[in-house]
Amino acid sequence: MNWAEAIVLIVVASGLAKVVSAAITTGKRTHSVTFQPDERTAADLRDALAQNASLRRDVDDLRERIRVLERIATSERQSRNLADEIERLR
Repeated sequence: MNWAEAIVLIVVASGLAKVVSAAITTGKRTHSVTFQPDERTAADLRDALAQNASLRRDVDDLRERIRVLERIATSERQSRNLADEIERLR
């Protein structure tokens, strides 16, 4: 065997090792555990959705309050009318 044949043999052996290594790694991935939602996870999701809806209502209420405060702050009314305006907007 000359040096050229030795180099070819080394390259082929190296390539074969990489193919085998990739096959083993891929085989391990196919046997991984998949996510199965259970009843606890579904209950957590329902709770999160309910909390999300509640938070959205709170944000909408706060936005409305900000609009009212902006109207009060930007209006050019006398101070006695301001108290009446606040009471009316409540």
